[in-house]
Amino acid sequence: MKDLQLWRFISDQLNKNEPVMFLCVPESSGSSPGRKGFKMAVSKNEMLGSVGGGIMEHKFVMYAKELLDDDNVNSILKKQVHSKQQPNHQSGMICSGEQTLALYRIKKEDHIAILAIIHAMENHQTGYFTLSPEAILFYEKLNENITTSFQKESDKKWMYTETITFENYLYIIGGGHVSLAFSKLMRQLNFHITVFDDREKLNTFEKNVFAHQKKIIDYENIVELIGEEENQYIVIMTFGYRTDGIVIRQLLTKNYKYIGLLGSKTKIAKLLSELHNEGFDEFKIKAVHAPVGLSINSRTPEEIAISIAAEIIQVKNTIELK
Repeated sequence: MKDLQLWRFISDQLNKNEPVMFLCVPESSGSSPGRKGFKMAVSKNEMLGSVGGGIMEHKFVMYAKELLDDDNVNSILKKQVHSKQQPNHQSGMICSGEQTLALYRIKKEDHIAILAIIHAMENHQTGYFTLSPEAILFYEKLNENITTSFQKESDKKWMYTETITFENYLYIIGGGHVSLAFSKLMRQLNFHITVFDDREKLNTFEKNVFAHQKKIIDYENIVELIGEEENQYIVIMTFGYRTDGIVIRQLLTKNYKYIGLLGSKTKIAKLLSELHNEGFDEFKIKAVHAPVGLSINSRTPEEIAISIAAEIIQVKNTIELK
């Protein structure tokens, strides 16, 4: 899960009895470079993370270091407007949009919650934390009524709530070289990754330490292993044409946000033609991203992985903006 390195950094500073300031973007709008959920931590000699970069971030890093010398300051809320035309709250940037920055001096008592957040992330567990002028608190149980949100009554009375969960689930059908490179890349994008293959002792499958789950399966039963949720992305890259067909014929009976199929244009055209002749839903056939990935003349496994990741990001973010 994202931000694990940041929370570990904060915990390390506390273990060394070093004061540390936590910076968070609880809300943003427009083309703000700092989006809701961006975070960073600043100690006297180190920092990690980002709240948007540029001159604004530099300004707030310096400000945070100044506040570390003032034991009377616990939290500060600052609005930033990215426009030279605004009379107030100018960030020094001109990219338009607005964001709010919360600066919170981490307390020793917060360490319990921070360790709980780290534990949840390391073990892929869900939960949520709250940030307020009083404390950081962690809650293990996450239900449908809890969302990432920001509530503000005044600059002294506010609360930011953030869920700790995977927003998107990626299923990679096939554990070869592209699968390995693709898993490594998507791990950094906060996808929960499951890799399936039907081959025992496959080197690239065994070397894949980036997937959260790996399973050797019979492709004939794959539809039983993947639920039907809105936030699921599937990329088919099995060993050959026959197994690609076994997999896609099952998955076309379900609804997923994204299905991609790796292969040459000739192979793809032949397989899609067969699906059409067999009477599969034409709308679902056309929805398959095949050949998978944006057209960037990719050749190596790493380049192919980038092209697929870019297409998935495009689909994910386009849908989120609607």
